[in-house]
Amino acid sequence: MQNHFDVIVIGAGAAGLTAGIYLSRAKVNTLILNEGAIGGQMVLTHEIANYPGVESISGYELARIMKSQAQKFGCTIKSNLKITNMNLQNEIKEITVNNKDVYTSSAVIIATGGKSRTIGSPGEDQFKGKGISYCATCDGDFFQNKEIVVVGGGNSALEEAVSLTKYASKVTIIHQFNHFQAFEHYVDEANNNPKISFIMESKIIEFTGDEKLSKVKIQNLATNEISEMEIAGVFIFIGYVPNTEKLDGIIELNEWKEIIVDKTLATSLKGVYAAGDSIAKRYRQVTTAVADGTIAALSAAEYINSLKKESVLA
Repeated sequence: MQNHFDVIVIGAGAAGLTAGIYLSRAKVNTLILNEGAIGGQMVLTHEIANYPGVESISGYELARIMKSQAQKFGCTIKSNLKITNMNLQNEIKEITVNNKDVYTSSAVIIATGGKSRTIGSPGEDQFKGKGISYCATCDGDFFQNKEIVVVGGGNSALEEAVSLTKYASKVTIIHQFNHFQAFEHYVDEANNNPKISFIMESKIIEFTGDEKLSKVKIQNLATNEISEMEIAGVFIFIGYVPNTEKLDGIIELNEWKEIIVDKTLATSLKGVYAAGDSIAKRYRQVTTAVADGTIAALSAAEYINSLKKESVLA
């Protein structure tokens, strides 16, 4: 049973890695399967300054430490693969990778996270990676001494706008409402930064350029007036969409395609738990993902122990 584990965790972001740490430290044989790079959305954050006990750390470094901790306790981690099939309904769960390798377990924790929400305006797909970015950490350095736009009005948008002023000569925040949804601290930071200006009650309706993005068309939602702005880049921070496409019809999701869980983070399927940005919840932070991973791991471990007790008594 080389490919059989007590628990398989799908996803290696903050929630998945935390689950791996807790399970492996409890001597639960655990496998983490991850389709992309280790760390999930965490690695897209230039600086994490609100993680308790850590004054400041990059998302990439925090992910690296979490991965190392999980492996130190004996967790097996496989990344950069493609999950091609999942059978979660039976007592023994089956996960197929790359259409050939099958891994089985008694319990599964889904920690697939989310992906950046797109605007959907003409030209967005064309200029992704050619002036349009969803990651300040990844691409900020490409815009040294250039004028850029940040789209969004939440914590991430304002925090990353401030971070981008280290590179850009000017940052213009475009937001569809006349107020921000961010915490007051982030709003004050942006307001007090001389490199940041604001265009409120507006949205980008078109991205244009030749080989690279060079202009955006902006519509004022109060007056319907349309204007053009010459810029070198646009960074979009308008939230996330849960990565649950493969679970639709398999597990109970809400209208926003988020996984429905109870207080133990159990899903609608026995032995299947979920944690992190893919579940139905209000707040999405590294700390909440870590808490989810902890709860899901403890719940899965309890479930595994109950199965072992039943096996002994049988």
